Amino acid sequence: MQRRHLLATLASGAALAATPFARAQGWPEQPIKWIVPYPAGGGTDVIARALAEAMRGPLGQPLLIDNRPGAATNIGADLVAKSKPDGYTIMSADNAVLAFNEYLFSKLPFSPDKDFSYIGAIGKFPLALVVHPDFPAKDFKEFLAYVKANPGKVNYASPGNGSPHHLAMEMFKNRTSTFLTHIPYRGAAPAMQDVMGGQVPCMFLDLASGLQIMQSGKVRVLAIGSGARSKLLPSVPTLAEVGVRDSEVFAFQGLLGPAGLPAATVQRLNTELNRSFSTPAVIKRFADIGMDAMPGSPEQFHQLARAESRRWGPVIKAAGIKLD
Repeated sequence: MQRRHLLATLASGAALAATPFARAQGWPEQPIKWIVPYPAGGGTDVIARALAEAMRGPLGQPLLIDNRPGAATNIGADLVAKSKPDGYTIMSADNAVLAFNEYLFSKLPFSPDKDFSYIGAIGKFPLALVVHPDFPAKDFKEFLAYVKANPGKVNYASPGNGSPHHLAMEMFKNRTSTFLTHIPYRGAAPAMQDVMGGQVPCMFLDLASGLQIMQSGKVRVLAIGSGARSKLLPSVPTLAEVGVRDSEVFAFQGLLGPAGLPAATVQRLNTELNRSFSTPAVIKRFADIGMDAMPGSPEQFHQLARAESRRWGPVIKAAGIKLD
């Protein structure tokens, strides 16, 4: 009788050990690889490193940044989507993976909706419409009148085709029935330099890259694509305030893992990610670049990402933009 009871107990324990919850109890037992689908030194990389440092103590293991740039973030995303769902490979994902690329590419090697475990949102920062100080329009109303009177004659810069900055202007054009000519650059820095230098008169610029030049007056800020005015630029009206409908434009980031991560692992990562937002180093880093932290659940992050995908799909299709 005792032997049968012992065998039953062992069988029960083996069954429990096979569950995702139990498997996650010993996690993490080794360093966690954090894929960043951009080069080292950029905004996404800097944010990931700050969060990884804040999370390593509570998790008891280092989170090692692995930069895998290329193919508009698809290289890094595909690597994560095909990784073993054991909690040891995660990634920073932004608008490209979460909302844009399924429309910008004819075919992706992964599904942004089905091939990832959504862990939690990281944060967002709005994009602002800026012009060179000598541009004839002094405010948004004058800018809109000018571009309407000069269809196709006003150029705008962006960090590249398919970037949030590019698509923010396409959203603006879609909502205002205007036509501006796109001049893509290889990164935000050269695009900003040419707007400051007057070679290109305007662009949508994110606060992370451009807050300093906005505040210094090297560009004039006409409107900001946030739901409410930014505390960092309190005198700048939102696009909604100046009459542009459904016009919130922002870059956002979150944390993903491969589909099938154990629920306990997802919850643990989500808890530590949310907790990291209150650490002094992360608070300072976010403040420096104008990023608003977005604590919340995995479900809220997933809902936000899919809502943004639905919002941007028609804009990208109407503009006929393809990256392949």
